[in-house]
Amino acid sequence: MGAVHVRTPKNFVLEERLERYADAIETSPENYAGRWREACTPAGGKPFARLHLDLGCGKGTYLVERARREPDTLFIGMDQEPICIAYAAQKICEQELPNALVLPRSAASLPQLFAAGELDAITINFPTPQPKAKYAKKRLVHVDHLMLYRPLFAAGATVTLRTDSKPLRDYALGQFAAADYDTLWVSDDVRRDHPAHPETEYECRTREMGAVVYGICATPGVEPTEEQLAAGRAQEQSLACYLPDDLDELTYVPLGMEEAVENFKNRARKGKKRLPQESQGPLMVAASANKRK
Repeated sequence: MGAVHVRTPKNFVLEERLERYADAIETSPENYAGRWREACTPAGGKPFARLHLDLGCGKGTYLVERARREPDTLFIGMDQEPICIAYAAQKICEQELPNALVLPRSAASLPQLFAAGELDAITINFPTPQPKAKYAKKRLVHVDHLMLYRPLFAAGATVTLRTDSKPLRDYALGQFAAADYDTLWVSDDVRRDHPAHPETEYECRTREMGAVVYGICATPGVEPTEEQLAAGRAQEQSLACYLPDDLDELTYVPLGMEEAVENFKNRARKGKKRLPQESQGPLMVAASANKRK
């Protein structure tokens, strides 16, 4: 959840933390594009076999656990929130992990940080949903972001989304289809279906609130046509349009959608219809994506 503002704890001095754990923070990552595996290899060791990017790594719990389990893979966490970078770097240093580091950058900088064919995987854990249509292009699963990742992928690379927002997951199905990614799996309960994924701190908190983890894992297919890309951009962008018809069935309201849910419930109580969708496009695109599984 890197894009969400993180409150500074009492007695937390950000500059001091960043300096203390600087060994796990790369502040000039542009210098390593195309040679991350070799440049980060411990002295006397072999270059890392794989390069895995945790995009929006938050406080690094997931990143560190994956790095601990997979010593032959170099794990790079990216986040634009300085407090998250400080926490993630602290975890890496305290566990003395030679195969993990963090970069204080946003997704827009990816083409400057990695060479073509360099990434084997991108994980997007609980990204900020940005529910309003006007902020849709900020979503890490928007078709334009998915196209940004494509040139950086090695053969067989994957993108994995995990989120507590079913509207975001359902929206993302259409975006993956528009960018011509082939879905390897789609899950309504990632903890049940793919238990090997470590939990993030955010996930632990929301699990206690009754949240389910929804997910998609996909790999780039053939290059999409301009018509496909246009369809993705024309897809309904407001996540409110992906809420269920019966709002009373919601046992957990995803981050940022509380106001929309309450507004829709109030309209129902007054006997008014929910605001009409701008188009039926998203449902058709999502259905098409499901058929590709």
